[in-house]
Amino acid sequence: MHHFEEELTCSICYSLFTDPRVLPCSHTFCRNCLEGVLDLSGNFSIWRPLRILLKCPNCRSVVEIPDSGTESLPINFALKSIIEKYRQEDHSDVATCSEHYRQPLNVYCLLDKKMVCGHCLTIGKHNGHPIDDLYSAYIKEKQSSGKILEQLTDKHWVDVYLLIEKLKEQKSQCESVVQDDKKVVVLYFKKLSDTLEHKKQALLSALDEINRQVLEEYDPLIENLKKMREEQLELMSLNTSIQKEESPLVFLEKVDGVYQRIKALKEKQLPDVKPVEIYPRVGHLLKDVWSKTEIGQINKILTPKIKLIPKRKLQSKSKEKERGKSKELLQAVNPLTVMLLFVIVAIALFAFPKLVSSFGIETVPTYISEFLLSIYQGFCAHLQTIADALCRKFNLLSLPLILNRAGAWG
Repeated sequence: MHHFEEELTCSICYSLFTDPRVLPCSHTFCRNCLEGVLDLSGNFSIWRPLRILLKCPNCRSVVEIPDSGTESLPINFALKSIIEKYRQEDHSDVATCSEHYRQPLNVYCLLDKKMVCGHCLTIGKHNGHPIDDLYSAYIKEKQSSGKILEQLTDKHWVDVYLLIEKLKEQKSQCESVVQDDKKVVVLYFKKLSDTLEHKKQALLSALDEINRQVLEEYDPLIENLKKMREEQLELMSLNTSIQKEESPLVFLEKVDGVYQRIKALKEKQLPDVKPVEIYPRVGHLLKDVWSKTEIGQINKILTPKIKLIPKRKLQSKSKEKERGKSKELLQAVNPLTVMLLFVIVAIALFAFPKLVSSFGIETVPTYISEFLLSIYQGFCAHLQTIADALCRKFNLLSLPLILNRAGAWG
């Protein structure tokens, strides 16, 4: 607070003088502040005394107030005029209270450690708080600043330093682990990428190879047929031109040559075009094998050898082929041989079950199992045939005996 402003401040309310009145001791105070001091001193009662005594808040001397009260005290017009001019001037550089309009912050509240105005102390929220002027508070706090240094250099800050170092060390360890894991990730995916790239190139090479085989298979045939087609068109053009020939001799000679060429052209054997297919299909391989393989096992997948094979229905034709083999075997075997083989197989099944089971059902081809079943069925059929033959033979032998007995009875 500026020194000039201090001279305009009441020492009771710490605010700019309002209606300043002069005591007999020459000290000036706000009229309202003097009224408050009188109320606190207890001089006013039911019976008003003839003299009103007041102890000056500044010099502590006892002065006499006229019986009419503070209203009769002289007004300090000079000070009042100065205050009015001061209030009219711009004092933007002077800190003022945010709660009380244009009241300067001229008192230091020791409880809240902040500057306040006089109204804050008398009618505001700082009423009754211990106070001091700014300069005195500054001197006292500066003298006790050594305590601040002690608080900033005690063991607590050593613990803070050690904790910072510990956190830095842990952070460094975690960052090192992260960096190591990053390297592992990069190396892993580089290896995986190299493996996939190698497999990709191997599959593409296999497809390029089969494509080369396709070209070798079809290009010569297509070229030969194209030449035949070109020769056909040439003969058609030649025939058109011959038809315009007017000389009989020349016409006959040329026509005969055309006939000979047509005959030779038609006698050329056309290629036997057999439908083929590419097997195995890479798309099926990727879908059925690669997509179901663990990443770490991809490098173990072998690149298939892709071939051109005759187009066929794999399932139906293979089953028909197996059935054909079983029928051929069955037809080629003598019935007695069938019975003997069936007996041998039956003895093997009952005598050596463990040996038979060790081979596994999966290792026996389908046509073999069907063949064995056919043997069994044939054996049963042959037994039935033998039984029927024996029955017929028995009936033929016993028929004369039966007739003789019937004649004797007759």
